[in-house]
Amino acid sequence: MYLSDVQFVIGLSGYFVKDLQAVRQSPSYNPLIDNIRPRTPGFKNVVQAGQIISVLLHLPNGSVVVGDCADVIFSGAASRDPLFIAEEHLPVFESIVKPWLLARNVTEFRPNAERVDAPWPELQHARLHSAIRYGLTQALLAAAASVCGCTMAEIISREWGTELSRRPIDILASCHRNDSLQLDRMIMKRVAMLPHASFVHVHDIGLKGMVLREYVAAVSRRIQERGGSEYQPRLHFDVYGTLGDVFPDIGELARFLSELQQAAQPYDLLIESPIIASSKAEQIWRLTELRALLQRHSIRVWIVADEWCNTLDDIREFADAGAVDYVQIKMPDLGGVHNSIDAVRYCQGKGVGCCLGGSANETDISARVTAHVAVATKPDFLLSKPGIGADEGLMILTNEMLRASALASRTRANRL
Repeated sequence: MYLSDVQFVIGLSGYFVKDLQAVRQSPSYNPLIDNIRPRTPGFKNVVQAGQIISVLLHLPNGSVVVGDCADVIFSGAASRDPLFIAEEHLPVFESIVKPWLLARNVTEFRPNAERVDAPWPELQHARLHSAIRYGLTQALLAAAASVCGCTMAEIISREWGTELSRRPIDILASCHRNDSLQLDRMIMKRVAMLPHASFVHVHDIGLKGMVLREYVAAVSRRIQERGGSEYQPRLHFDVYGTLGDVFPDIGELARFLSELQQAAQPYDLLIESPIIASSKAEQIWRLTELRALLQRHSIRVWIVADEWCNTLDDIREFADAGAVDYVQIKMPDLGGVHNSIDAVRYCQGKGVGCCLGGSANETDISARVTAHVAVATKPDFLLSKPGIGADEGLMILTNEMLRASALASRTRANRL
């Protein structure tokens, strides 16, 4: 089955892109006012509106499937591909990618995804930007599902030999720190994990982490007040290395994490990116040391990797080292969707937890693809996306997983 046409459409992402290096090095900042200069190549301002390119694949039967090329909020940081500037990539799409797509048999997904992800001779053996590889493989997965008359989850199950989940995977609802109503809505909806609540700058966590500790305690109290004893979510906070900045000594950091554990009770606590080191090797070493210290002192705080853990090879290194309890599989950073599938399976084989994550900067299309990958691979949890409204991402992911499971169940029943 070959495509009849291909189109590329520039559009909006679900959030913003931010210059993480500039934010972290600024003594103070307003994220929506240009009061500091950018430091990461490609950024004209520290905060910019995100862009995507929709890939529209036209099938001979007249149907159209879509994939969205999107990058993460903090592009260009910690070994990630540079900021995705849509207009710069259109010439490559039209001159190289489109002819290749029109010549491909789209019946199978995996071989096409692997080819997209590989070096391209037409580009002096360079690889396409990770955002492009992400969007192209979304579209190719949707095309294979359309041609075969099944769901994307079933295509993955068929080509990787996985068993489909019969229930939605847990979702981490990403909430703004200063939006108490948003937090209350997530408690009301009984989300499995919350609130993510990014702490990007050392000012965010306060002197000796006091603001963060008080916030963790406040979230715990609010859940107890509004949720009742039967509701037992896990608490997750993303601190973007700020704890390592405030507590450079690993022993002091472990003691502070023990204080956070006490503040979070009676709920389990996950901390994402407590440290951001200057290299991947140092990141793995420091997180491994921290995790060992937490285990030695029975401090029940689970560490999640993000920065410097961007590609499939990175994830394998973190998992092999036992550096963390969970890896966030940040799907746009991995490029081809097949890499995220392989990453989940690798973590499961190593006994390492995984979040099939991504970015608020993604779209409804990429979120729906994520839902199908989740149903097919059963990661530990998902990150709500797109956007940071929480309600919308929770709805999109949950409903798509429910639909995928229902359709797959119907297929199984028809075969009996």
